[in-house]
Amino acid sequence: MKSKIYASPAAALADVLFDGMTIMSGGFGLSGNPESLIPVIRDSAVKDLTVISNNAGADGFGLWMLLESRQVRKMISSYVGENKLFEQQYLSGELELELNPQGTLAERIRAGGAGIPAFYTKTGVGTVVAEGKPVENFEGEDYVRETWLRSDLSIVKAWRADPAGNLMFRKTARNFNPNMATAGKVTVAEVEEIVPAGSFDPDAIHTPGIFVDRVVASTINEKRIERRTVREREAV
Repeated sequence: MKSKIYASPAAALADVLFDGMTIMSGGFGLSGNPESLIPVIRDSAVKDLTVISNNAGADGFGLWMLLESRQVRKMISSYVGENKLFEQQYLSGELELELNPQGTLAERIRAGGAGIPAFYTKTGVGTVVAEGKPVENFEGEDYVRETWLRSDLSIVKAWRADPAGNLMFRKTARNFNPNMATAGKVTVAEVEEIVPAGSFDPDAIHTPGIFVDRVVASTINEKRIERRTVREREAV
């Protein structure tokens, strides 16, 4: 078995980046972001990127870096709040946005990985989401046709991996990552821990290694907290 482990995030992305490419990036809010791989993309200076991600990071974190460096031409996203830079670039016309209902975005990515070119959903019927898309009636109800999403590169973050690329995710950090791992021509996973081959119970693997081309140990694991509320402990 050939090991899929690379020495560094830069090495893992060295020959896969090019101008105009489409990149899927895992994560939901501040959880499960490939935070060691994103700076490598920024430093490469590739431009005119289409980025598929639930959101675009937060101020100073995650995909925000690629917005700040003006490398992103278009975002295909679900949640764009709480990111002032994203808002500014979109409202100024500098950034193109394809907004998706969150479940639709997840299903479009899953469909891309499963080889399903299109599917129908009731979500968005009669709204701007359905504009320009075919609508058909099934059993008396209207459904809008959505198409798959695929990428030139998928970057994901997992908890653990073995040399074959089998991945385990931890709790809510799983989010969009497993689906995105299946939908990229090349999938690079950064992980918190690399374990020896044979360490995983096969039933505990979340993403089989067949979907993962390269694995690299994370160099950044900030585990930021989006909101923290503190109150005085009540007297006993």
